[in-house]
Amino acid sequence: MSTWNYNTHSDSETLASLIKDADAVVVGVGAGMSASDGFTYVGDRFKKNFPDFIEKYGWFDMLQASLFDFPTTEEYWAFQSRFVKLNYIDQPVGKSYVALKEMLEHTPYFVITTNADNAFYKADYDMDKVFYYQGEYALMQCSQFCHNETYRDDEMMLKMVEQQQDMKVPYDLIPSCPKCNAKLEINKRNAEKGMVESPHFFEQKARYEAFLNEHKSGKVIYLEIGVGYTTPQFIKHPFWRFTCQNKDAKFVTMNQKSYRIPDDIKEQSIALTDDIQTTIVKANHILKEQQHVSN
Repeated sequence: MSTWNYNTHSDSETLASLIKDADAVVVGVGAGMSASDGFTYVGDRFKKNFPDFIEKYGWFDMLQASLFDFPTTEEYWAFQSRFVKLNYIDQPVGKSYVALKEMLEHTPYFVITTNADNAFYKADYDMDKVFYYQGEYALMQCSQFCHNETYRDDEMMLKMVEQQQDMKVPYDLIPSCPKCNAKLEINKRNAEKGMVESPHFFEQKARYEAFLNEHKSGKVIYLEIGVGYTTPQFIKHPFWRFTCQNKDAKFVTMNQKSYRIPDDIKEQSIALTDDIQTTIVKANHILKEQQHVSN
């Protein structure tokens, strides 16, 4: 069994030393990482952008709202176009995403995310190393799943935001499927319907699975960042299983909430509970200083 060299003086020092010592890092990113960068689905950000919808429906957060069964297609796209503009087209770069990318640039890595925002694009990641498992807000799919292509039209999305009135977009702006003429909808995985999985989705999936197979042994970190328990089957449970299968691996979870860790991997697990953005930015600074000294 390999010996890991890392300190536990602080969460940032622990993360920095683990990544420095790792042979490879598999990163699983959930909503908590974007929230730490300020891209929250609750509070002022939600209230400022959707006051009319909140007044009408009494929603508590943007996630609840994004899954709502709207009474009309015009209202669906009034909400979704605003949502996409806020959480994809106009969402700025996140500090933690940039710092994480810089930390990993000297280590083999791959990212799987259940987020659907623009964070990895905005931080200029190598997108051949990122797998969007739950879809992307800027993409559209046939609502009837008649074929497996996805579509993107930012100009149309912005027109829907600009021209909507009384929480409805003009009917002639509503996008339709070019194959069957059904209405398009956001390409986001739904618990009941699933989602359209395009050829690009399967290319991402194949690259991710190839990376996992290449790094089944050795000092591999399964780094879970801001992942809750809404969909544990996509990141959390597989990371537990991969860790159990490789006794040299570490399962590292970054979350201010505490979730149960299985007994069979507790000795291989590390929980970092400080603020995600602060921990990642400080860890990146530590690694940069160490690299500067060594040079």
